[in-house]
Amino acid sequence: MTEEFVLSSGPGGQNVNKTSSAVQLRFHPGSAGVFSDHQLKRLMQVAGKRAAKDGSILIQANRFRAQERNREDARERLKQLVLKALEPPPPPRRKTRPSRGAVERRLKAKAGRSRIKKMRGNVDTDD
Repeated sequence: MTEEFVLSSGPGGQNVNKTSSAVQLRFHPGSAGVFSDHQLKRLMQVAGKRAAKDGSILIQANRFRAQERNREDARERLKQLVLKALEPPPPPRRKTRPSRGAVERRLKAKAGRSRIKKMRGNVDTDD
């Protein structure tokens, strides 16, 4: 894990042009040696556009004006990302079908609407 401090945009007046308060945290999960292949794949999937082609994850934190708070924010966001990637996937969805009564009610309502719309047509007056 490497941290690099860069110039930050946003509030801070003229001081923002002089201080490097934003943090770029780069984490190399492949070289950490604590993740299985499946966990690495899931971590990269969850990281999305933060994942680089070299297998690293880049987190940029510039929410705060203080360098130390940005560092804590970046580490917390990395922690949340790893925890989200390591939680088990949800169970597969079980397919369900509507009950017979529900199907009949739906068809009866459709037929009723159809009759109402048919009554809106031209009236034949055969005299």
